[in-house]
Amino acid sequence: MKRGLIDKLGIFLLKDGFTVKTLTRTCFDLLARKQDKILLIKVLEDANAVTREYTNAMDTISSYISAIPVIIAEKAGNKLEDNVLYTRFNLYTLNFNTFISSIRNKFPFVKRTQAGFTVSIAGNKLREKREEKGYSLNYLSKKVGVTSRMIDKYEKGDSEITIGRATKIYNLFGNEVFNEINIFSGNNKIESRYSSDFSKKYIDLGFEASDTNKTPFDIIAKKDDELILTKVGDKERPDFSSLSRLLDADNLVIFKKKKPKDIPAVTKEEFLEFEKANELIKFLKEF
Repeated sequence: MKRGLIDKLGIFLLKDGFTVKTLTRTCFDLLARKQDKILLIKVLEDANAVTREYTNAMDTISSYISAIPVIIAEKAGNKLEDNVLYTRFNLYTLNFNTFISSIRNKFPFVKRTQAGFTVSIAGNKLREKREEKGYSLNYLSKKVGVTSRMIDKYEKGDSEITIGRATKIYNLFGNEVFNEINIFSGNNKIESRYSSDFSKKYIDLGFEASDTNKTPFDIIAKKDDELILTKVGDKERPDFSSLSRLLDADNLVIFKKKKPKDIPAVTKEEFLEFEKANELIKFLKEF
């Protein structure tokens, strides 16, 4: 089922104009890019199967490449409903149909929280619609089943309300009075997290850098507009360079033994000898 969903997603994104990279044995299954919009997608049959290690890795990578991390799944214990946004370890989680609607700019306004299904109501729009229809606060409060003071509170700011109350308001005004949830907005701030000599060296050179887990590379580093993906070890990964091209990134391989001459590669000793960031960047630009 997972393989079929990955293929279906890939085909849809390609038809929509994205460039798509499918990966295996990593914290994400699809990397899709359309101009400046970059999506990092994990596909699962059950979203509850994803671990915090995977979501943390997706979060870290997304912050460096200005991507949106999302989980596409069929269920999270129970079936994921259409047009409802869920979360798993703070990552947006949704089913295939909701994802397709979001790509078409029809975003969900219902989300699943610990309190159940909730909706964010847009206070200004609610007031405008109420006045447009000539409803009093008292009339609307009786229709919704709350006090007039509560309706007044709704209209003075954006409030989270239960799906039951939202349904009653929807029946009166439609979905225009609710805030859509744009799943493609917002990026996390880049933070350096080093646990190796190599990522520490990047930081010493003035880069933000983090070691990564469950990815085709071992370190991601960024300084201004310069993004570098680094692989450590004596085995090359076939999809490493193509992934770098998709992200407009430079790639570097740090070999522990003899290094090849046809790719951007250095030994551990050579890498640790760099004294300035521009020396490393100049070396990479020569390839």
